Amino acid sequence: MKTIYNQNILKTLALAACMLLAFLPQAQAQYASQRKVHFAVDWQMNAPLATDFTDKISGWGMNFEGVYDVTSHFSAGAFLSFHTNHSYVGRQTISLSPTESLTTDQQRSAFQLPFGATTAYTFCTNSNVRPYVGVKLGAMFGRYTTYFGTGGLYDTSWGFYASPEVGLKIYPNLQKNWGFHIAGYYSYATNRAETLTVDIEGQNNVGFRLGVLF
Repeated sequence: MKTIYNQNILKTLALAACMLLAFLPQAQAQYASQRKVHFAVDWQMNAPLATDFTDKISGWGMNFEGVYDVTSHFSAGAFLSFHTNHSYVGRQTISLSPTESLTTDQQRSAFQLPFGATTAYTFCTNSNVRPYVGVKLGAMFGRYTTYFGTGGLYDTSWGFYASPEVGLKIYPNLQKNWGFHIAGYYSYATNRAETLTVDIEGQNNVGFRLGVLF
């Protein structure tokens, strides 16, 4: 009887293990499909527009965001990004006042730090490749610096920030929550600043992002 009892226990455990192994992939897939919180980390390229302070495209930037799926198509969350653009100006004589002038070259640096809320509408949510349109709204801190000789001057400002974007979310495996992200964007900020030779009235940019989703 003891041997038969042990065999019955082993058969029961084996059957339970088989059922668990059969159910586990379905449970993981169900969890993956129901997960509503997502994060993105992007490297970004950025090119300033309509400004004489810096006009060179730059890859010195990152974007971070976390979103919640309100519905299967609509998500909302928060973002923070930063970017720095540089521009070199050759040696020239700058008139500072009727009686003062400065002869020097310049290294200009524009640092942008926008943050705030982000929303997006995603199409084809059951596909491996999911196009989306979105917008970011918030505030932006800017620091505009002119380096010359052994010193420099800078001005800082705050402004309203708005940035529409279009992009793709690419998931190699539909049962997993990780994937890749590519997006193009335009941004505008109301920041104003005074520099050595140029007064800044607003900040326009275009760029694109490459990153990972998880």
